[in-house]
Amino acid sequence: MPESPSPAPASEARPSPSEYREQRLANLAELQARGHAPFGAAFARTGRVADIRAAYAENLPVKAAGRVMSVRDMGKTVFADLRDGSGRIQLFVNKNHLGEDAFAAFKFVDLGDHVGVEGEMFTTRTGEISIRVATWTLLSKALQQPPEKFHGLQDVEDRYRQRYFDLIANPESRARFNTRIAVMREIRAFLESRDFQEVETPMMQPQPGGAAARPFTTHYNALDCTMYMRIAPELYLKRLLVGGFDKVFEMNRNFRNEGLDRTHNPEFTVLEIYEAYGDRLAMKAILEGMIPHVCDKVLGTRQITFGENVLDFTPPYREVAYHDLVREHMGADWFERSADDARAAAEAAGVSCDPKWDHLLVTHEVYDKLIEKTLFQPTFVTRVPRQFIPLAKACPDDPTLADVFEFVVAGRELCPGYTEQNDPIAQREAFAHQAGDEVEKIDEDFIAALEAGMPPAGGLGLGIDRFVMMLTGTEAIRDVILFPQLKQKA
Repeated sequence: MPESPSPAPASEARPSPSEYREQRLANLAELQARGHAPFGAAFARTGRVADIRAAYAENLPVKAAGRVMSVRDMGKTVFADLRDGSGRIQLFVNKNHLGEDAFAAFKFVDLGDHVGVEGEMFTTRTGEISIRVATWTLLSKALQQPPEKFHGLQDVEDRYRQRYFDLIANPESRARFNTRIAVMREIRAFLESRDFQEVETPMMQPQPGGAAARPFTTHYNALDCTMYMRIAPELYLKRLLVGGFDKVFEMNRNFRNEGLDRTHNPEFTVLEIYEAYGDRLAMKAILEGMIPHVCDKVLGTRQITFGENVLDFTPPYREVAYHDLVREHMGADWFERSADDARAAAEAAGVSCDPKWDHLLVTHEVYDKLIEKTLFQPTFVTRVPRQFIPLAKACPDDPTLADVFEFVVAGRELCPGYTEQNDPIAQREAFAHQAGDEVEKIDEDFIAALEAGMPPAGGLGLGIDRFVMMLTGTEAIRDVILFPQLKQKA
């Protein structure tokens, strides 16, 4: 029984990319001369590599296909690792089993090539499940050398620009994106099991709305009008509540023409949920059910290592009022201080404030820059000043506060949840009084929809990218987006 060899150590002298390509073109020509089409047709597999390994039986005939990830040439025998999207398996390519011509041709297979093989399964003396290859087919010739784990893609930006190479070389990247896919699948499963319907709303809108953000603009030639890439789907989803869809959700991209940093990408994925006849508490219940469900199904645990600490997503989650948090950090008399005194205290704590800001704006800056980052474990921050949230109803006992929560995890807002405003008169007033140069004009069609009668409702918006960052212990948003936005190379 053959013994699997150890991979040979990498040579210090490495050919340049152009030298690699020239050699591969020469190998391609040689294979063509031997009758091998370099970019083959479909190949009927027994199953994925993981399925083949799971069904292992000595001498079981199988057909497998995948990318060649390593080759160890022992003379009359070649050992190669074959990998597909499910896993890897060793190929045992022997001159006596394969035949002289087919074996000689296999010597021109390069790392990264896709091949299909047919043979029988066996186990080497070292216990490695392998395929004893009887025939092989070239399916796709790779003309560029894939990066090696310890040599290629040293520049982190190259990993984002050439994500295909990153996924080939780094199992950690593939695992992270498989986790993202599974998270989105389980979110859908959870919501659909509770009778929520997934819907699609416009990506291009005649008027941006649903959030205070700077939109991307485009021109619609057929109608000769300016359109906006959506900054949020909220106003359209609420129109569906008016139309009789009681429980809806959308998980899709939003676009904001703003900065790039470790937690922001201009194109990002958000889950928005709306439930007729619900409120903030209904949204809290959904979140406390959905997040543990996702953790259990995808990770098998609710305790997640993030940085040097462990997040615990086991509900119930802490709930604390916004004003109580501010008093806890800035003093019990904070809300009795003048704006000047509050500004001085904020500056002393390291929070820069505009001299023109009133007490409310100073307080919110203190919360945003100082207090929020202290909330590591999952926390619902409730009773937020209403001025900042024009699409929510006021608290029944205090018209200056919004009946909302901000769900904060690891010092970042992950998901706001509202008791939604359905009073068209109050909504118009809130839009009119909303301050700032980034706020959209009043959407008259949305107001008209509210006037048609929107039921009381709860709504929430979960940032999928940030959620996946937390579940995978990832610090940069670009590591959880397959193709993030990057600055153009000079």
